[in-house]
Formats: sequence, structure tokens, C-alpha cells
Amino acid sequence: MNSFQYVTAHTPDEAVSLIGKNGRYLAGGIDLLGEMKDYIVSPDVVVNVKGMSQPTELGTILLPTGVTNTANCQIGASVTVAEIAAHEDLKKVLPGLIEAASEIGSPQIRNVATLAGNLLQHSRCWYYRQPDIVCLKRGGDMCHAHEGENKYHSLFTGCACLSPVVSNLSVIFAALDVAIKVKRAGKTETLSIAEFYQEAWKNPQTHNSLNPEDFLLTASIPLKRTRSAYRQVSEKSEFDWAMVSCAAAGNVANGKITNVRVALGAVAPVPYMVEAAHHFLEGKSLTDENASKAADLILKDAKPLAHNGYKVPLAHTLIRRTLLALNP
Repeated sequence: MNSFQYVTAHTPDEAVSLIGKNGRYLAGGIDLLGEMKDYIVSPDVVVNVKGMSQPTELGTILLPTGVTNTANCQIGASVTVAEIAAHEDLKKVLPGLIEAASEIGSPQIRNVATLAGNLLQHSRCWYYRQPDIVCLKRGGDMCHAHEGENKYHSLFTGCACLSPVVSNLSVIFAALDVAIKVKRAGKTETLSIAEFYQEAWKNPQTHNSLNPEDFLLTASIPLKRTRSAYRQVSEKSEFDWAMVSCAAAGNVANGKITNVRVALGAVAPVPYMVEAAHHFLEGKSLTDENASKAADLILKDAKPLAHNGYKVPLAHTLIRRTLLALNP
């Protein structure tokens, strides 16, 4: 690990002013410290933001007193994954979020990992993580996964990089239409999950759409969908990355689903959704047949590689199971 300056910020504005041209924010530090130890990133300054007391919304979960179609839940960037997973009131209105948070890492990791850190974590591709290889995402001239070991890589991508998004929260947030509030260039902007990750779809050197100095503030979750679910399959039953994950959300009444959204994780550089599947499911019964047809639509354009073809049937099964889990 190279030497660096360590400073503490007390407000988002102070953090942005301290970050400089080659700085990084530090909260839980799960991903950042690993990259620094492996010399993948070498910031000149590390800005500690975990003790930030203002604004208080950064470390709080705010639920409305009455849940309506126009109500929103707000979760601060510094809220830990463990706090989300253990929140009983959240479990009543957003069970899919609790399921997604509970699958992240180990209890020890969830105790320090934050909402912002999970959304912003970098690629887990072994070529990206290998210090002795300069892959396309790190400024090299090729993605080694195309002809190399690609067991865990993308089925869909809009650029040459095959590294998939690995954030659990990004997948359930996509299904729930979450809005992310970000401090950027002296202003506060609101990004959809699609906007938050869209740069990674087209630019192989990015992990998301934020600039290094942008500061994530809160996630606002609309409560207009009363049913939600998250499922993932990993090689190990505990403390492992998803090979494929799926989240679904919608409203179910009289056996029919409306306002439905389905998102896949670990298959693309962004949480992957297909609007044609949402249109197909709208107003239909949540049967195995309809869920299977929706899965066919979502996976229609998949391009399996030499070693990750197993992801297609796995994703198909996960989509069906996650959608059927929305039934009361």
C-alpha cells in the first residue's frame, strides 16, 4: 500500500472539498482497503466520512407513519447493511430489501459495510483484481475474460468489458424504482438506478456513473409496490458472491400482478431489466407459465461465453421463483 494523506470530513461539502483529483471516500472501507493493499488504486488522500454527523439523514432510516402509494422510505448513505437487514419496520413493507441485505457478506462485514459502499463497490473480476494484469477496466487494451476464464462474467453488455455488477442492493433497488440523491458539482442531483449505473454499460473503465468527487447522500424508495422479493444462487451457502441474483416487485390483487419490475444481477455491468417482460406480466396471473414466459423475454438476448452458459438456465429458474414469491 502506498502512502496517503488521511483526513476526516464532518459534512458532505467538506468531504467534496477535501477529495482532490485523486482521492477516495472511506466509510466501511471493505472494498477500498482491499484495492489499496493490492495496488489496484493508490489515492493521494483518503477522506474519512464514517463519523459524519451532519446532515443526520446520512445515518438514518426514515419511514413514513402511514404507508400509501405516494409514500417513500429514505435510507442514508452511511446506514450499515446490518441495520437494514435487522430493521423490523422495513421488513413489513420492503421484504425484498431485507432479503437482499441479508445475503451480503458475513455478519461481520454487514456490521461495517454501508449502503453507499455496497452500491459503489468495484468489479470482482479476477483480471481486474489481479495487480499484475492491466485489464481493459484498468486502462489496458483488452478484456481478458473474452478468451480467458469467464465463469462469473456477464451475459449482457454494451461495451467490451465483461465484468458484471455485484451489488445486491442495486438489484433490489432497480426493481423498486429507487432514486439516489448525490451531491455533484455543488448541487444535489437525483438519479434513477438506471442512470446511476448507465455509464458502466457503455464505458469499460467505469463501475458506475459517479465521478470520484461525487458524494452519495440518500436512497429514496417509493412504497407504491406492496410485494417484493430477492433471490440469489451462490456456490457457497454463506458469505459468497451471487453467481446470479434476481429481484422482483409489484402489486398483487385478485390474483393479478400490476406495476411489476424484474431485475437481474451478476449478468451485466448494470442491474439488467427488460421492459418487454414487464409489459407482458402487467395484469396477468402469477403462474409458473407466465413467469416462465417472462424469463424467456428477459433472457432472449443473452450471449453466453465459453464458461458461463450455466447462468442462462440458472437465471431462468431464479426469475420464475422470485416472481412466484410475490404471490401472497
